[in-house]
This record gives sequence, structure tokens and C-alpha cells, in this order.
Amino acid sequence: MNEVNKWLYILLSVLLGSFGIHKFYAGKPVVGLIFLAFFWTGVPHILAIIGAILTLFKPADENGNVQV
Repeated sequence: MNEVNKWLYILLSVLLGSFGIHKFYAGKPVVGLIFLAFFWTGVPHILAIIGAILTLFKPADENGNVQV
């Protein structure tokens, strides 16, 4: 589990989730490449939106970071 800034992760998920940028930011390059390989299907963007919503409800630490 990697620690990332909550709001930046959500922003990347919503805006660039189709390309897996939020996964690369979270230190998960293999998942990011899978998102990138299938971006044309639209499924990665749906998964990114769901991930952003789930991250929204995770409590952040005192620095605004969450575990993803």
C-alpha cells in the first residue's frame, strides 16, 4: 500500500483516470499500464471514477495522505 495525497489522487482519477495516471502516481505501474492498454474501451475510466469515490470517503492523515 502506497501513501498518496488524497485530493491529487482524486483529481488525477477523475481527469486522467482513463489513462491510468492515478495508478502511476500511486506507484502501481503495472496496473497503470493495464489501464493505458484498455483506455479505448471506457472501462478504465469507470473504474477510476469508482476509485475516486472510494478514496473520497477514506480518512486522510494529518498531511492529507491516504493509503491506496
